[in-house]
Amino acid sequence: MSRSIDRRDFVKALTAASAAGLLASGGVPAFAQSALKLGDPEPFSFDKLKETAREMAQGAYVQPREPDPQVVDKIDYDAWGKITYNTDQALFVDGPGKFPVTFFHIGKFFRKAVEMHVVADGQARTIISNQDMFHMPVNSPARDLPPGVGFAGFRYQEPRDGTLDWHKNDWVAFLGASYFRAIGELYQYGQSARGLAVDVAVAGKNEEFPDFTHVYIETPKDKSDTAVLYALLDGPSVTGAYKFIMTRGKGVLMDIEHTLHLRKDISRLGIAPLTTMYWFSETAKPTAIDWRPEVHDSDGLALWTGAGERIWRPLNNPSITTASAFADQSPKGFGTLQRDRNFDHYLDGVYYDRRPSVWVEPLGDWGKGAVQLVEIPTDDEIHDNVVAMWVPAEPATGGKSYGFHYKLHWLADEPYPGELAHCVATRLGRGGQPGQPRPAGVRKFMVEFLGGPLATLPFGTKPQMELWTSRGRFTDYQYTEAVPDGVAGHWRAQFDLVVDGNDPVEMRCVLKNGDTRLSETWAFQYHPF
Repeated sequence: MSRSIDRRDFVKALTAASAAGLLASGGVPAFAQSALKLGDPEPFSFDKLKETAREMAQGAYVQPREPDPQVVDKIDYDAWGKITYNTDQALFVDGPGKFPVTFFHIGKFFRKAVEMHVVADGQARTIISNQDMFHMPVNSPARDLPPGVGFAGFRYQEPRDGTLDWHKNDWVAFLGASYFRAIGELYQYGQSARGLAVDVAVAGKNEEFPDFTHVYIETPKDKSDTAVLYALLDGPSVTGAYKFIMTRGKGVLMDIEHTLHLRKDISRLGIAPLTTMYWFSETAKPTAIDWRPEVHDSDGLALWTGAGERIWRPLNNPSITTASAFADQSPKGFGTLQRDRNFDHYLDGVYYDRRPSVWVEPLGDWGKGAVQLVEIPTDDEIHDNVVAMWVPAEPATGGKSYGFHYKLHWLADEPYPGELAHCVATRLGRGGQPGQPRPAGVRKFMVEFLGGPLATLPFGTKPQMELWTSRGRFTDYQYTEAVPDGVAGHWRAQFDLVVDGNDPVEMRCVLKNGDTRLSETWAFQYHPF
């Protein structure tokens, strides 16, 4: 799985007959005045889009149109990066609303055209693309494409009256298949979300990447902080209709509602999938793999189960693809988070310390299923190698329909932090005691917790560890201690595990004071090495 090519941060158009308000008296919707060329109006509603998705699922899949592949192949990483949208031709450049919308050009890594529409008063009009909408070098291979090839995606720019220059800053982007991402409260892009994940890491099957083939951008009615759009999803195995209500506030909040219709059986149907990158951290870093201390967009999966348990699962970069499942019923939430916010732990100008955490908040009862975590080996930071998603318990068979509603919170931390201490670091080392021979097959774990009830423990009270392992055994060498940094409530648990063989080991640790839980549950998958 390759990550979005513009992850580090990557019109004068034909003049239309002023789409809009100018023609309102003739029964045509009052679209915003625009220099963009628009097609004829057609009736539109979310219900109509859902019906379209349902009808499409009854027929055979049709591949989205792609421009001339010989030309598109020449629009490689470098050539595509030199193509920029002419912000003078942004949708809503002069309003209504606060957020202009700009578009991405087709390229080698984003080949499929997305049909873009603007919606007003229950009518939708196609936004007709033209190469003149983009700035590009005179020798750009993109100039060989004909007019009307379409767009690869789009993004909402920051508000025109905001503190940032909207021409250069955006806050949400949709680009490639059903991928989208948003800026967090620390003004940095990072991990991505998807409309749907289909058969991620299923043995004997290729992962399927359904596309948002049609996007409908609603014309704002006021200058609120909210933007609304709709999308039609289509793939060989599934169709879907999506509604996004997106609010630019402290970070970004997305309210997402969708219906799905399956053409075929799907082995692993991933709802609300999050896609992130984890290469290495302080947990286990091979010697001299890279000059930086850590490289990751996220360092763990956080879960808030239906039963109320808080779990922290540090991420791995395994030697083989692994899938972990956390069975649950009616989950309260889950997310891939970046908890380590110390710049000195990364030392990189791409600001891994500012990458957004993304939290999925289910709305309504999602029933039985599991939060599944897929971790794929990587030897570089350019690949998104981690996927977290909700997978319903019942088999996803052809002919079935689904409806899901949830929120995505793009923030620095989870939106509903619990009262218990958080796990803030996991470190591995050689087992045994200092000054003694280090025995083979013994691994030492040092797990740090911070805050919550640990900050108010009575003087002289030491928390106890409650440990569990799926195989192997813990030695008697285990203890807890306050981290000697003067920070109240900062404790660490140390213990040794003896285990044979190379099969993964599931482990759990929680800090308690008697029967009182002090910390969230640390759940780790250890790969002996």
